Amino acid sequence: MSTRTNCQPKFAMPHLAHIALLVRDYDEALAFYTGKLGFTLVEDNYQPEQDKRWVTIRPPGAPENATAILLARATTPEQETAIGNQAGGRVFLFLATDDFDRDFAAYTAAGISFVRPPAVMPYGKVAVFEDLYGNRWDLVEYR
Repeated sequence: MSTRTNCQPKFAMPHLAHIALLVRDYDEALAFYTGKLGFTLVEDNYQPEQDKRWVTIRPPGAPENATAILLARATTPEQETAIGNQAGGRVFLFLATDDFDRDFAAYTAAGISFVRPPAVMPYGKVAVFEDLYGNRWDLVEYR
């Protein structure tokens, strides 16, 4: 029996509830995502029958029914090789903001590594950063 809570809202159509992000260690991942990026911890429950934790996070200010990121600890050699390269070196996740300059400054001050500097594109302002494992993210303020 799972110790997870049923916090999923009811939807009339299919939707993404979670996106699994492979991590080496739950606590180091939580320290990065909540400490440096300001994400909100949604759930952190131990599942003894599988000897793992159900750990979900959301970007700051995201609504309760927004897609959550499931921090999935790698448990096999194959999974371990995919940590930090879940999209084959491409941008993997897109973090939308309502104030690019504010968040870029905060993330830079927190030591986030930006691999592409801010640029103004037809769709908005964007820069690419890497998480603690090397996965690439867009920080983007859409027009």
